[in-house]
Amino acid sequence: MTDPISSRVWNNLICSYCGHGLEKIKDGAECTACGLQYKYTKSGALDLRLQRPKNYPLDFELGTPLLPNGGFQFDPLQTNPAPEVDFSGVSVPRHLTKEILSYFPRAKSKDSLMLDLGCGDAIHKQISEHAGFEWVGLDYEAPNAQILGDAHMLPFKDKTFDFILCITVMQYVRFPFVMMREINRVLKPGGKLIGTVAFLEPSHGTSFYHHSHLGAHNLLRYGGLTVERLAPSETWSSLKAQASMGMFFKMPRALAQAIVFPLELLHKLWWLGGSLVTRKPLENTRIRHFTGSFTFVASKPAE
Repeated sequence: MTDPISSRVWNNLICSYCGHGLEKIKDGAECTACGLQYKYTKSGALDLRLQRPKNYPLDFELGTPLLPNGGFQFDPLQTNPAPEVDFSGVSVPRHLTKEILSYFPRAKSKDSLMLDLGCGDAIHKQISEHAGFEWVGLDYEAPNAQILGDAHMLPFKDKTFDFILCITVMQYVRFPFVMMREINRVLKPGGKLIGTVAFLEPSHGTSFYHHSHLGAHNLLRYGGLTVERLAPSETWSSLKAQASMGMFFKMPRALAQAIVFPLELLHKLWWLGGSLVTRKPLENTRIRHFTGSFTFVASKPAE
């Protein structure tokens, strides 16, 4: 079997339980300290998920302000006027809008690694490589992942990645504050985190916490990251999300969305009327309060 993991990535892997280095063995990897062995799955992924419970102590500082002194603009995402990567002519998954893509960083060198956290079917591999990164795909159970792992204990050395992509993952994590600490740990200083998180979507059945704008901002800040953008989706409204994700059991998506369209139009007109009465712009507030998801762009401060 051809090893799907490059030597560069192997050199940055650690034991999920004790955090020490790994060495290759015939059918997987073995921890050089605690002796735990990690096997390849039938699909070829290296299974680095936790094999036993592990304590992860956290501390919270109370009484600190949530937002910067000047506040924070939670407005819909606008295209970055100075994108680093040109994705023209590249096949792009439809959930990655041109606005999101405009914030993708370009790899600093041929050795730059990026982590696709919750990679699913590896659909972000091509665009990540187009930006110059070596793609590392980790998921808890997806068969097309290179590595099976737990977001609560990422099996990588400190300061491994220049870029982390995290699309619709946070809501599935049982202890998201632990996840954010782990993201900070494996991200290099100056590295970037881009992702999305559900808000007013219906429960996914396996999701834990759907995040408001303040909740997502608090989580990113707790992870020690600088929040650059935290933007509600203009097109994925709560009504559209509810209709598309089971409001009408087994109904085709297009028909379900057509049913709620008049209500969504009335909702927009009512808020427009509110703007005229109050003489205040309310559109961004409306979008923020009733969106189905948020997009975030954050970075780890440089040392």
